[in-house]
Amino acid sequence: MSPDLKMHADEIHTDAALVQRLLAAQFPQWAGLPVRRVQSFGTDNALYRLGGKMMVRLPRIGWAAGQVEKELEWLPRLAPRLPLRVPQPLALGQPGEDYPYTWGIYRWLPGEMLSLSEMAARPELARQLAEFVLALRKRDETDAPRAKNPAPELHELDPHVRAAIQASAELLDAATRAQITAVWDEAIKLPGWTTAPIWVHGDLHSNNLLWDGEGLTAVLDFASLELGDPAIDLMPAWNALGTKGRRIYREVLQPDDATWERGRARALAKALFALPYYQHTNPEIMERSWYTVQEVLADTW
Repeated sequence: MSPDLKMHADEIHTDAALVQRLLAAQFPQWAGLPVRRVQSFGTDNALYRLGGKMMVRLPRIGWAAGQVEKELEWLPRLAPRLPLRVPQPLALGQPGEDYPYTWGIYRWLPGEMLSLSEMAARPELARQLAEFVLALRKRDETDAPRAKNPAPELHELDPHVRAAIQASAELLDAATRAQITAVWDEAIKLPGWTTAPIWVHGDLHSNNLLWDGEGLTAVLDFASLELGDPAIDLMPAWNALGTKGRRIYREVLQPDDATWERGRARALAKALFALPYYQHTNPEIMERSWYTVQEVLADTW
């Protein structure tokens, strides 16, 4: 994927020259360091390596604005008691040089991006990820962010999911669309989460994980961090893990049946939304979405 390929119609253009101008104006102590674009399939932010030990993160689009502030506030408070490393924000940049959003400078985390195939082939990683989710759930919730727009209940997603199925008609054959519709028809009958919300990362999948070739080392991108339905953090069971890993993930997290099934339904919905939207712009998200649909359909209720 070309780093200059836009994924959103109203996306802001960024490049290394912009980063250098922003640094010169706001952080001159780092302005002399080399800047280079990082290949990334992330949809919210453009990433730039700054020297050898830092990274600059620029929101691509308006809905990503404010993510750096959230991470600056919460990750230092959560990190000490989490079993994997998390991003370490160093500074908050302000709009400038015709760039309209706040932006962030982070410490560069060592490790390699975990591909979908690597994650699916290493079921033992499911235990590490589940233990991270458990540790996050136990963190102090005092003043924790609650969603301004809480994740919709499944029945509220219903018209959007059905529209996405229709929008993917050229990608999904009639038999697959019928299978998906049957799964979704059952999903919208599920009860919602009725007890107190708990910490959720909100966007767990293989490309938000780093590893060292043996085990997980870090979890990335806490833009969706909030108190919510624990089903949200069950999505990796279908968007990243295979059958064995999925079983391990469930055994460690011990969700009730309805919560597990809501996680499955949310993973399916997210994949369906992505298929038509990123069809021509993001091959990694397309691959993950296809994988998710296949895993959901293969996993019986």
